[in-house]
Amino acid sequence: MKRPNNIENYQENYSESKLQRKLTSVARWAGAKVVYAVLLLYYVLRNPNVSMADKSKIYGALGYFILPTDLILDFIPLAGYSDDMAAIMWAIHTVRRNITPEIKSQAKEKLGEWFDSYNEKKIDKII
Repeated sequence: MKRPNNIENYQENYSESKLQRKLTSVARWAGAKVVYAVLLLYYVLRNPNVSMADKSKIYGALGYFILPTDLILDFIPLAGYSDDMAAIMWAIHTVRRNITPEIKSQAKEKLGEWFDSYNEKKIDKII
């Protein structure tokens, strides 16, 4: 998977409160797949056993997701979250060894708070 350009530059945009606000405001618009992927990374960040190198990758990807003015504006239908998802999927790919069944379960539980239903087969294909 190709590494996004300058992903480290977006680390400063990450904060837990900014991520919460972004997810709350865009969950339905972005879709269950994007939200689940973000939640996986969030729960990996909370694991104290994850290396700082892996956490740095996640901070960059989530910082990019939070940033309202990125390569493709988020409000553009269908394309708006494609660049965000590329950064998120790259981060998931690089830290996937840290994504445990417990983290998947936490992410799905939280996902259920935003979506009454979602296609679990599509969600499970992320990892």
